[in-house]
Amino acid sequence: MGGMYSLISAILFVVLDAVDVAFTEAAVGAGISTVLFLSAFSITGKHHELKRKSHLPALLIVLTTGAALIYSTLDMPAFSDPQAPIHQHVAPHYIEESYAEIGVPNLVTSVLASYRSFDTLGEVTVVFTALIAVLLLLGAIRENEE
Repeated sequence: MGGMYSLISAILFVVLDAVDVAFTEAAVGAGISTVLFLSAFSITGKHHELKRKSHLPALLIVLTTGAALIYSTLDMPAFSDPQAPIHQHVAPHYIEESYAEIGVPNLVTSVLASYRSFDTLGEVTVVFTALIAVLLLLGAIRENEE
């Protein structure tokens, strides 16, 4: 079901001329996620015995991390504040000059594919590395079961 949702979302992104976002949604949402879910379903058994153990350290880590994240948002500018730094420096240049400099009609695509191309390449590398790691882990789990 999630794969179908991602595929429909990718089609909608293509209609909106955001081809790069559509490609990412199709690859990650419909492709990788579906393969990972099916792989996880294939290695899990029908029955699972519950082991009782203390989850207190994990709860403390989650609560501490959550509190730090909430604390870090207190210094952010208000949502849609026209005086926020992003609206004063970079965004006007992208909006006004993007089509003339890049020639791509979709603003998001031009920013991701040209202005932030190294960042996008880094994100793709991280996703690819995570995929390889998960596939290696699934292979190791499957070998241990045999």
